[in-house]
Amino acid sequence: MKKISTLSIIALLIIFSCSKKNDPTPTSALYFPPASGTWESVTPASLGWDESAIPDLVTYLNSVGTRAFIILKDGKIVIEEYMGTQLSSSAAFTATNNWYWASAGKTLTAAIVGIANANGKIDLNAKTSNYIGTGWTSETVDQENKITVLHQLTMTTGLDDYAPPSTGDNECPTTACLIYKADAGTRWAYHTGAYTRLDDVVLAATGQTTNNYGSAQLFSKIGMDGNFILSGENNLFYSTARSMARFGLLLLNKGSWNGSSVIPESYFNLMINSSQTFNQSYGYLTWLNGKSSFMVPQSQTVYPGALAPEAPADMFAAMGKNGQIINVVPSKNLVVIRMGDDTADNGFVSLNFQNDLWGKLNAVIGK
Repeated sequence: MKKISTLSIIALLIIFSCSKKNDPTPTSALYFPPASGTWESVTPASLGWDESAIPDLVTYLNSVGTRAFIILKDGKIVIEEYMGTQLSSSAAFTATNNWYWASAGKTLTAAIVGIANANGKIDLNAKTSNYIGTGWTSETVDQENKITVLHQLTMTTGLDDYAPPSTGDNECPTTACLIYKADAGTRWAYHTGAYTRLDDVVLAATGQTTNNYGSAQLFSKIGMDGNFILSGENNLFYSTARSMARFGLLLLNKGSWNGSSVIPESYFNLMINSSQTFNQSYGYLTWLNGKSSFMVPQSQTVYPGALAPEAPADMFAAMGKNGQIINVVPSKNLVVIRMGDDTADNGFVSLNFQNDLWGKLNAVIGK
């Protein structure tokens, strides 16, 4: 047998050491705040950020109706600002006040469905009618039975997102509003009405409401507060900004919280990758940056380029009307939270606002 010389062993150790130094995997461990008590913070200056650009960022946030804004780096708070007033009074908005997530709550629902799937309660490839019965749409039985839970998660149900055509109601979840447009799986269209029926799927599959199942399986495990509250046709999630940040931190850590799995990582990976071929920038009720093209709500146009060119390419996002935003950037270990009211970008999701915000953030953080 050929002997390995001492010099050969030393050479191998040097090569191994160098390869570890060049390993691109982040080495900094994430911090997870306790359920109550102090949430650790870090100063922008200690991160090498440009503190002189922060006043301009805050001025911008004020000008567009922001109520709460948080940046986490490695799980620790770097910037936390509260401004404006509460929804129902003239009192100042604070860290203890709740605000609605709007459609950013869709990503939270996707996480809850994924947990139910891992627990053997929901089969993503099963017909939606297996859980909530036939006749939940106005389609024929054959058309309706082509719709699966996965189609609801990926906005590919084929149901008309302008239904009923006379009103163009995207949010109505009733049978009369859920009208055939195309076979399931053949078209991407942002459709809140079809998504909302996932609440019925969760209830039928688990015997618990989305609130109760989510609280037991997710909220309580990461210290979140908040509830889904019926508002008109929508089931909107309301919470404090810090609870929104906790969910963002859970997503940053691939569905695990301080060493404990909450959202199975295999499902989480499906959430943050293209879920179909029509809109590359959409996963499981989650928006994706850095793709070659994207689509927007209430349009069938495919636009070339990234969703938010100013933001890091690996960012993924939960987004809702009036600029409700959870931005997660794995390459920088960042979570960005924004809650607020009116902006100039008041569509179903605030794509332009998100991009403009990153233009301001880049001045602080650096590209």
